[in-house]
Amino acid sequence: MTEWLLVLAGVALTIGTAVFVATEFSLVALDRPTVQKAIDGGDVGAEPVLSSLRRLSTQLSAAQVGITLTTLILGFIATPSIGRLLETPLGAAGLSGPTLASVSAGLALLIATLFSMVFGELLPQFLGISAPLATAKVVARPVRMFAVVSRPLIVVLNGSANLFLRALGITPQEELSGARTPQELTSLVRRSAEAGTLDQGTARLVARSLGFGEQTAADVMSPRARSTSIERTATADDVVRLARRTGHSRFPVTGEDWDDIDGVVHVKRAIAVPHERRHDVPVSALMVPPLLVPETIRLDPLLLMLREHGLQLAIVVDEYGGTAGIVTLEDVVEEIVGEVSDEHDVFRTTGRELTDGSWTVPGLWRPDEVRDRLGAEVPDGPAYETTGGFVMAELGRIPVVGDRVEIPGWEITVLAMDGMRADRLRFRADDPDAVPDGASEDGASDGRARDDGATDKGSTHVGAADSTGAPPQASPGQKGSDASQPAPRHTEEGA
Repeated sequence: MTEWLLVLAGVALTIGTAVFVATEFSLVALDRPTVQKAIDGGDVGAEPVLSSLRRLSTQLSAAQVGITLTTLILGFIATPSIGRLLETPLGAAGLSGPTLASVSAGLALLIATLFSMVFGELLPQFLGISAPLATAKVVARPVRMFAVVSRPLIVVLNGSANLFLRALGITPQEELSGARTPQELTSLVRRSAEAGTLDQGTARLVARSLGFGEQTAADVMSPRARSTSIERTATADDVVRLARRTGHSRFPVTGEDWDDIDGVVHVKRAIAVPHERRHDVPVSALMVPPLLVPETIRLDPLLLMLREHGLQLAIVVDEYGGTAGIVTLEDVVEEIVGEVSDEHDVFRTTGRELTDGSWTVPGLWRPDEVRDRLGAEVPDGPAYETTGGFVMAELGRIPVVGDRVEIPGWEITVLAMDGMRADRLRFRADDPDAVPDGASEDGASDGRARDDGATDKGSTHVGAADSTGAPPQASPGQKGSDASQPAPRHTEEGA
């Protein structure tokens, strides 16, 4: 009879272990906003849970003490009792003496261990993870009472552990931090989208927003080699003609070269000039002072500056004081919402498919643009910003036509040079079927094309001599490019 009472006591101890284990896992799985939301909704049973979360370290210590005590006592009283109960059937089976004692003790230990693991550890663990709030509401009160009773022991144990942590240079925390890093939130958003609990479009928007503050002007600007400027000696008529040819509405006004920026002119101011006077009004009378920003500025403050600046265009300056490129409000906003276009935007074509199944792309495309359009994993790197720069970095020298570079699944070949820059590249896939369906010829995937068939191959510097309507002249070092190449992207808002 005594043995059966001890076995029942062991069952009670296992239930106690289960309570402590469920407390531990449910409290760790919960966050305070979830519990607070339940309380705000009228769930009074969640109030003890919130109190436990505020003293999480103490509650977890109490749970650990409880698990240790119940497990030790269980092993002390249950195993011998089960062994003695097993001696009768084992003796009837023909066992006796030392053999009977050894077998009964071994079986008793196995039974007690399995029962304790399944019902005292695993079951409450899974319950605490699967339904943390419901579980915590059941177990929070008894564990808080146990924490009060065992407080002296918990204080000693916590103090010893915290002392050791401080010796390691770690500051002990009483509760889990509810804050998450952008990387953690991005990972959470991605997993939620994969699980179907978050719409894919919403997930992309949230992920873009989370990474927005980490990017700089250099990441989103249009480099000077892909931008168009106008000389200060040009006229209002030149501005209107240039806007018609390029589809852009704002242009940096330069002196001798791109590093001599005098201002920015908007085509609206040129159009406001009476038609008969446009040949006489110089650009210098229409321009406004430029907004200059370093290429290292983060997008958060840059967005505010562009919104406040009248023309919503900034000149990006590198560390040496030279002009690195231009950035517009549209460039920045597109990093959150994706491509933004209207009927005035001018887009370069996407990759052009050749008859052999390979693709030609401009060397000025960024690695992420190649990944988005072709699926080719061109790696990012601190030493370059374009795919042509990647090829140069891989070769370790100035490329020449015919040079080849390999990346996983693709071979990149230099098709044309523009001075010392890789102007056009061919991407040949090891498996042509791996090219995404979104890639299409001559920008068809974007559904947009140039309205005049012209191409902006690089940095264009327009002066008064260009007022006849002839195509703008490429800057030195950019001549000799094939005029049929896809036009580079410009992000200025169209006229």
